[in-house]
Amino acid sequence: MKRGVPTAAAAGTLVALALLAGSTSAPAPTPVPPPAPPPAALRLVSFDSCAEALAALRAAASASVGPWGFSGGWRTAVALDAAGADAKAAPGAREAGAAAPEHTGTNNHEADADEPDLVKTDGRRIVTVTGGVLRVVDPATRRVTGRLDLARTTPPVGWSAQNLLLHGDRALVLAAGVDVQPATAATRPAGRPDTDARLLLVDLTGAPRVTGTYRIQGHLADARLTGSTARVVIRSTARLTFPYAERATDAQRTATNRAVIAAAGIDTWLPAYEWTDGTLRHTGRVGCERLSRPDRFSGASTLTVLSFDLAADRLGDGDPVSVAADADTVYGTGQSLYLAGQRPPDRPGSPRWGRAMPEQVTEIHQFDTAAPGRPRYLATGSVPGWLINQYALSEWQGHLRVATTVEDGRAGRARSESAVRVLRRDGGTLAPVGAVTGLGRGERIYSVRFLGQVGYVVTFRQTDPLYSLDLTEPTAPRVTGELKITGYSAYLHPLPDGRLLGVGQEADRRGRTQGLQVSLFDVRDPARPTRLDQYHVPGAYSSAEFDPHAFLYHPDSGLVALPVDDHVRLLRVTGDTITAVGPVRHPGAAGMVGRSLLVGGTLWTVSEAGLRASDPATTRSLAWLPST
Repeated sequence: MKRGVPTAAAAGTLVALALLAGSTSAPAPTPVPPPAPPPAALRLVSFDSCAEALAALRAAASASVGPWGFSGGWRTAVALDAAGADAKAAPGAREAGAAAPEHTGTNNHEADADEPDLVKTDGRRIVTVTGGVLRVVDPATRRVTGRLDLARTTPPVGWSAQNLLLHGDRALVLAAGVDVQPATAATRPAGRPDTDARLLLVDLTGAPRVTGTYRIQGHLADARLTGSTARVVIRSTARLTFPYAERATDAQRTATNRAVIAAAGIDTWLPAYEWTDGTLRHTGRVGCERLSRPDRFSGASTLTVLSFDLAADRLGDGDPVSVAADADTVYGTGQSLYLAGQRPPDRPGSPRWGRAMPEQVTEIHQFDTAAPGRPRYLATGSVPGWLINQYALSEWQGHLRVATTVEDGRAGRARSESAVRVLRRDGGTLAPVGAVTGLGRGERIYSVRFLGQVGYVVTFRQTDPLYSLDLTEPTAPRVTGELKITGYSAYLHPLPDGRLLGVGQEADRRGRTQGLQVSLFDVRDPARPTRLDQYHVPGAYSSAEFDPHAFLYHPDSGLVALPVDDHVRLLRVTGDTITAVGPVRHPGAAGMVGRSLLVGGTLWTVSEAGLRASDPATTRSLAWLPST
């Protein structure tokens, strides 16, 4: 066993981890009721006219609204930007000219669907967006060669959360905007401006310059890049302002809110957008003919998928397509885009609630993204429970595998269990064809990894069962092995030679977290997964537990780079052992390192303070490029 240098985590982080770990003294799990039958088949239906769309949206919103606005979902699933198998060249790297130096790309879930991140490289340049500034670095000379202040662009992007996609000599900057909750008097007072997601197309051939902009009402959910086509997913809430009447009864408030909905026009739900091409400004709104709905919807939100060709000189109107639904998980492959979110519950107080918690169902919408341009809707399906993140979804040989947890809120996790279900498209429906249930009774899923015909699921409450699954036969998935250890893995990464690396938290026998834990598993024998080695940093955590883009693994050298508290910790995995190499730190209060990448054998680390080039074998600093 290798042990790291003790490092104190921030108090707030430890509190969050303690909450994730659950109660420190929990009763023994009680029997779980038989799983509920699969939800009824779903599909999307298009509207024939704006009048039909408006009537349906008003009716759904009116049925969903209560005295305090729209009720939230039974549970808000954790939405994480995803990660996955290492890619030596990020999708979209320039193909012309001499071969680029060997480099690592973004740690994507699927190799053929690049994901936005705050740093991108094609081996010839490193592009970062931190502190509202885009920077271009030449890794060969270790110099900053370009800088663009995003707050000075027109329109300005400001300091909202920003990420990048890179294709050839163009970068797409994605600014998330501010997340807007369903409208209530408390969260959406009168006069609050609509939230806008903003995109900038930046030409990198010389000094970085903006060649096109895009702005749409809503919040950036996520994006994927396949070839030169970027698909951007926008979540928009109904732009309704409900008055607050302090002395009114609940029935009176509900009636008032329904009157507001009844007077709302179609533009309350369909997001408006504008885009620029040089000095020309264009405006538009998603058309009623571009809007579809599932069989059941709340009328509180809309999902819009935009498509942009990053090989073009402008962004255009995004060719939008919308669904009257909500999603907090985006999963993409080179062929498909999936949007998943919890089905809206019945309004509290309605007869369907009774004494039970509202139904926990995740709805999934599949779109065909194999060809450039607007995605084509394929199918909709649903499964019981909620997703931990996009790693709970996996498309393989025409099937979609989905891992979910169902919890009974009245009894906490003592009445929870997890399952993996296999769906297959049947017309416009994602229909269930097989399932393995009863995983981690009394626990919930903390991480999932599907790798071809096998899968791994980690559940946790007091100990960490790592389940190995055989998914070869879609109609009969099965558990092949189980390993119980203390703590849990929040992220799982495949390694060569039948090994698996887990990043998470160590815990005592009562489930109390004890600090960062990196576990090396041997999964060659599906019936007997074992842990070969462990690396533990007491009291610490890694952002890779929640953001796999922060994780770096280089298969040729066995190098692993993990942000640990405010720095990066380098490890080396060789054979059956994990060995500590050392830390890489950045100066100043803004020096919390969030990303690592390798270009031509040099390790580059990124923080708000700047970029550092280091020798990955010794952690010796080779260059420091400050942000200012």
